[in-house]
Amino acid sequence: MLSNKIRIRVRYGEVDRMGYLHHGNYALYFEEGRTELIRKLGLTYREMEDQGILLPVREFHIHYYKPALYDDEITIRTSLIKYPSVRLEFDYQMLNSQGEVLSEAKTTLVFVDAETRKPMRVPEFFEKLIHPFFTDQA
Repeated sequence: MLSNKIRIRVRYGEVDRMGYLHHGNYALYFEEGRTELIRKLGLTYREMEDQGILLPVREFHIHYYKPALYDDEITIRTSLIKYPSVRLEFDYQMLNSQGEVLSEAKTTLVFVDAETRKPMRVPEFFEKLIHPFFTDQA
C-alpha cells in the first residue's frame, strides 16, 4: 500500500456561516491529498497528461463525522489501496489536530487515453513507480 499525509489550514473563504468547512470543499482537499501522493512517486498530473493520460474521477463517496472548522489545521491521509489495473482506488481520512477523524472518503479514478477518451490499462511507467509498494499484490 502507498500512503501519504498532508496538512491544510481551513481558510475563511472555504467555510459556511457556521464556520464549518463547506461540504463542497472536501473533494478539493482530498484531491490535494491525491495529487501529493502521486507527487511522492516523483510524478505529477501534468507529466501524465503530457504523456496522453487522463485520470477522471469515476466515483466519490464520503462520510462526514465532525466538522472541520475555520482556521483548523487538518491532516489528510491518502492511501492507494489496491494495485491498479484500469482503475486507481484511493482511501482518505481527514483528521483534526487532536487526531479525531472528521471524515473518510473513497475515490475511484480511471486511466483514460487523452486522444481516444477510452479507458486504458495502467501505463507501464506508472506501474514501475508503484510496484515497490505492492510487491505482495502485483
